[in-house]
Amino acid sequence: MSISRLLCATSLIATAIALPASAKTTFEFWYGLSGDLSNRIQEMCQSFNAAQDDYEIKCISQDTYENNLQATIAAFRANMQPTISQISDGGTLDLMLSGAYVPVRQLMEENGYDIDWSDYFPGIAAYYATSQGEMLSMPFNSSTAVIYYNTGALADVGFDGVPETWEQVEDVAQRMKDAGYECPIAFDPTGIWQWFEQAAMVADIPLANRGNGYEGLDAELVFNRNAMVDQVAFYKRLYDNGLMVHKSRTAGETANEAFMQGHCQISSSSIADHGTFSTQSAEGVQWTAAMLPIWEGTTRTNSVVGGASLWTLQGKSPEEYKGAAAFYAFIADPEQARWWSTVTGYIPVTNSAFQALSESGFYDAAPFKGRELAIASLTATAPTENTRGLRLGNFNSIRTQLGEMMQSVLFSDVPVQTALDETAARGNEVLRRFERTYNGVQLP
Repeated sequence: MSISRLLCATSLIATAIALPASAKTTFEFWYGLSGDLSNRIQEMCQSFNAAQDDYEIKCISQDTYENNLQATIAAFRANMQPTISQISDGGTLDLMLSGAYVPVRQLMEENGYDIDWSDYFPGIAAYYATSQGEMLSMPFNSSTAVIYYNTGALADVGFDGVPETWEQVEDVAQRMKDAGYECPIAFDPTGIWQWFEQAAMVADIPLANRGNGYEGLDAELVFNRNAMVDQVAFYKRLYDNGLMVHKSRTAGETANEAFMQGHCQISSSSIADHGTFSTQSAEGVQWTAAMLPIWEGTTRTNSVVGGASLWTLQGKSPEEYKGAAAFYAFIADPEQARWWSTVTGYIPVTNSAFQALSESGFYDAAPFKGRELAIASLTATAPTENTRGLRLGNFNSIRTQLGEMMQSVLFSDVPVQTALDETAARGNEVLRRFERTYNGVQLP
């Protein structure tokens, strides 16, 4: 062989070695969960990567929903955004009006996936869709608030079953206090989602006018002018009487930790924590979940979906969008949906997935019995004007202000009405700034 032919052959061999047989398309997914739930997402991502050879998803935790929202906004402005970002329910309107996304219905259709969007629970679909029903983001980790009870403590104080009204909650908490329990109810004053928002939903109480913001950006907060004043005053009374005890990161032990360790006997949180409670509660701690209480003489309405959805961000390549669509199809698969509900406590987001789990006996026994209460709570009634959700701009900021309000009431003895009036005024300033930012824009 001549020297020239040998060099040519060597060059071809080197080129063949340098190029992979089939390069995978890599894309990023940012999310706002930590701890056990973050571990579960990492497992999901590993399963997706192992299930096919075309794409590699890199899943990166930003620790909290708020951190992820801010990181996503900053990255988008710097043209360094991920392909997929998990945005909580409170950030839905912010993304909806940003124009920085590819609607999920469009994404899936353009990439050849036929999704039955009507199969998604109406209360979930409506939160992430336009008024005409076009899905903008992919429902993902959906939940609602429930209340958890230590069944041993309930039996110890002679309470049969679980409390169904706020009056019964106060009664059983007082019994626990009298019996020597130092912490009847674990209360995180920043836990606004379950103790304030969801409490309003199940009682059909508006947090804002204009249909909680669904009817326009000119909505104003009204929680300082209705029964939510009495709800906060109720929490203040429980706290002052030692029936509610401050539990949070800043207090050295979170409400969930206090409940799982048996230090507190009642706590309210997401149904998503059902899985964590099942695997991490201390030995001997027996518990059950129930729908949020309502007041005697009132009628329960549906609670609202919490959690987050997945938004596909603009500015990425067609190959990355194909990867995102493949990932969405993967998480929508019935077997994957079953796994997700099994290891977390998040609810199935489609009727068919819930029916399949029910028919298989999934909810019939521990550790999964009780998770069906989330579906019962979300579908207790058809959504009313006040219980279909919230369409309020920069609502995460308002949530922070509500948490500060609760702390001022409990720890600084600020009168409830004063605290709520001041919070509503500050929150309305947030809404007016948002309205000016999107001046003249109509809600989709």
